[in-house]
Amino acid sequence: IPLRLVGSEMCIRDRNMTFAFAEPTIDLGWSQSHQAALLTGEIALETQPYSAWGGAVTAQMYLPLERSQVWQQLTDYPRWTDYFPSLTQSKVIAKSQGRKQLYQAAGKTFLVFTAQVEIYLNVTETIHPLRHQLQFKLERGTFNEFSALLKLQDHRGGTLLTYSVQATPSIPIPTQIIQEGVRLDLPRNMRSLRRIICQS
Repeated sequence: IPLRLVGSEMCIRDRNMTFAFAEPTIDLGWSQSHQAALLTGEIALETQPYSAWGGAVTAQMYLPLERSQVWQQLTDYPRWTDYFPSLTQSKVIAKSQGRKQLYQAAGKTFLVFTAQVEIYLNVTETIHPLRHQLQFKLERGTFNEFSALLKLQDHRGGTLLTYSVQATPSIPIPTQIIQEGVRLDLPRNMRSLRRIICQS
């Protein structure tokens, strides 16, 4: 499915902010026009089928904040209920060196019915000179399969956030319905995340 660019809401904390266009850019494999759209607040979204009842998606957006600032807020997992409207619970239930276990619960509406979802995730936090990374793997929950990768990279004086997820719910929901829900919900969630992080 071709790349989609959706939404154009952008948070700029400093209206006099200038972007360091001379600094090296990340090779996204996308056109310069797509990269320019990201800088003005668009959200790039690419969906793919994944098993008969699942879906896969990659979303990308730009934040006019330093990578360390974004990382600090994203790793405050209880705040995820503020970032993502559908989440009703998000808490750390165990932690060890570089790893944490999360419990999250959410309510999701698919056409004429509502599904209550809960999931236990193992999270690995990685800090690298070129990127910060969160890797989520399913421990147990209302998914047959779930894995996600969230990356933060320096880009044009701010941070490029890339979120990729593959999931198969235990409830048999056709792929087309899942993809349509993702197409509508994920950009809204990403904009909510950016708005709150930028206001903090």
